[in-house]
Amino acid sequence: MSGMPTAPYQEFAKQAFGFEFTNIELLITALTHRSYVNEHKKSTKEHNERLEFLGDAVLELAVTDYLFKNYQEPEGILTSWRAALVRTESIGEAGDKLGYEPLLRMSKGERQGSERARQQILANAFEAVIGAIYLERGYDDAEAFINKHITSKLELILAEGTWRDPKSHLQEVSQRVDSATPQYKVLDEVGPDHDKVFTLGVYVNGTLMAQGVGHSKQVAQQEAAKAALKKYQSRKLP
Repeated sequence: MSGMPTAPYQEFAKQAFGFEFTNIELLITALTHRSYVNEHKKSTKEHNERLEFLGDAVLELAVTDYLFKNYQEPEGILTSWRAALVRTESIGEAGDKLGYEPLLRMSKGERQGSERARQQILANAFEAVIGAIYLERGYDDAEAFINKHITSKLELILAEGTWRDPKSHLQEVSQRVDSATPQYKVLDEVGPDHDKVFTLGVYVNGTLMAQGVGHSKQVAQQEAAKAALKKYQSRKLP
């Protein structure tokens, strides 16, 4: 990466992590998407997928360790809580808040991609950043970073019940309250095959409870279930 301007990355590191990297190329690599390497093969050969692989393992260990030490819940519940903390949406949101997107090196095509693709790239980069911190500073600093930006979200996740699978949760609630099983129907689908957007409705006793939108029918169903659960919660049901 000779000739690569490092000052913006060091400034980001100081503001986001509170330290400068001895090996700043670790952070630059963490924020380099494969598509950038494909467009700049002569100037760079490294992208962030190996660091992402490492960071993913460190993230799972740190979250697992935190849950094991702080909660006495059974394995099944802890697994669900962990899944909620490390899902793409959660770590993509954490990456968005860190504000490293302007420093991400990617192709023009990827930069103009869909919101779904953007969230995935932000999430992958977040895991790669964890890998970079681990190599630069060791496990303790990587764990502190994870606790600050990921495990700190657990209280809100538990309060909102978003750790539970929305469709399963909705079925429990609708059967208890309305003695009915939710039914899902496709209301609309638009866009090309590679980037379709589906709108699904969830019905209880034949009445449309809520709608959800997503790039797959499964995601749209989940979103519809979340919206329906909010309606039930607004009725202050037990």
